[in-house]
Amino acid sequence: TNAVINQGMGAAIALETGAASLGNMEAVQFHPTGIFPAGILVTEGCRGDGGLLLDAGRHRFMPDYEPEKKELASRDVVSRRIEEHIAAGFGVKSRYGDHAWLDITLLGEKHINKNLREVKEICQYFLGIDPVRDLIPVRPAQHYSMGGVRTDYRGQSTSLRGLFACGEAACWDMHGFNRLGGNSVAETVVAGMIVGEYVADYCDDPANGVDISSALLGDFWQRQDQALDDLVKARGNEEAIPLGNRMKDIMTDKVGIFRSGDDLQRAVDELQTLLIRSRDIGIREKTRTANPELVAAYGLPRMLKLALCVAYGALQRTESRGAHYRQDHPRRDDANWLRRTLASWPRTSDTLPTLDYEPLDVTRMEMPPGWRGYGPKDHIDHPQTAARLEDVESIRRHMADAGRNDVQMAVMPYRHLLPSQLRCGNARLGETD
Repeated sequence: TNAVINQGMGAAIALETGAASLGNMEAVQFHPTGIFPAGILVTEGCRGDGGLLLDAGRHRFMPDYEPEKKELASRDVVSRRIEEHIAAGFGVKSRYGDHAWLDITLLGEKHINKNLREVKEICQYFLGIDPVRDLIPVRPAQHYSMGGVRTDYRGQSTSLRGLFACGEAACWDMHGFNRLGGNSVAETVVAGMIVGEYVADYCDDPANGVDISSALLGDFWQRQDQALDDLVKARGNEEAIPLGNRMKDIMTDKVGIFRSGDDLQRAVDELQTLLIRSRDIGIREKTRTANPELVAAYGLPRMLKLALCVAYGALQRTESRGAHYRQDHPRRDDANWLRRTLASWPRTSDTLPTLDYEPLDVTRMEMPPGWRGYGPKDHIDHPQTAARLEDVESIRRHMADAGRNDVQMAVMPYRHLLPSQLRCGNARLGETD
């Protein structure tokens, strides 16, 4: 659902330092309603306002799978249910493949023109249809990465001092393995405010001054310049575009909404082969400026490294969690897997990332992971979950007459993690203090 220019280069540059780690790269979210076949997102508000998902027979199928939440189940669940229904033979046939229908005609022209105007314009511009009268062809599309540069609460890399990241480029721990609708904007605003202050503080601190000789800077610039020159002059036998297209096919077919150990192993094996082949790329257009072939050749090995972080992390994580769904390991396993995946690439010659894991401390959580509120209660709890829930409940009982901010600080203190000028209570509508 993102622009094709978004290739993950920020995370790739951090990875190639050999020092910075990427966190939870296997956590990749699919949005249920990308218009088909363009993949452009139509908002969750369509279903929130009452839109329905229909199959080829115009049957509303979500209640068959999720009788409680129906179309309002979480993104990962709705995406899987659409794909399952299509795989069962109920998809709408088209020249581009099978899809489902999103029906918002029942909302009426006035509502659509007022509240879903952007959806109407997207459908008109990219599909040539009017959703006031026509059904919208949709199918799940890759939408958001919960992974990124692993940072602390300041937005600074936990393993490379002075490297800051925020938003979708970072693993800042706001989303876990499954971002909720709207929280990307919330993270952008909140992280931008908090991390921006810490970046300014870092730059203001004399201890963080950078004393680098111009000769060293020149040396690294010359290395990059030489690498580009070598790429232009290379007479390799491989082409970047076909290799990149094969990478996309592998990620879609084997590392997508449904994952399994066999498919993931095959994906890892072939992605490693592609990475090795990408080191023998030759380009026909030899200019250094305005050269899409050079851009593709330069970016491909880095995208392949990111793809391997996703696929290899997914292969090792033998459970299902949020957007990461393993058909051969369908249960969420907090006892063994309540930990972040950390991927690094210490040596240029490596063909796989180095994985490490960072356990989460349940005893510091206000709400340890529990039942999602629907679906089977078949997850495996962390050994400390029950005790922590009792501790939190005990604190709330003993502070029944205290204000919510005081209770919050007793349950899960956070103000000391904020820049000093932001250490205040969160305002709520209707509150006077």
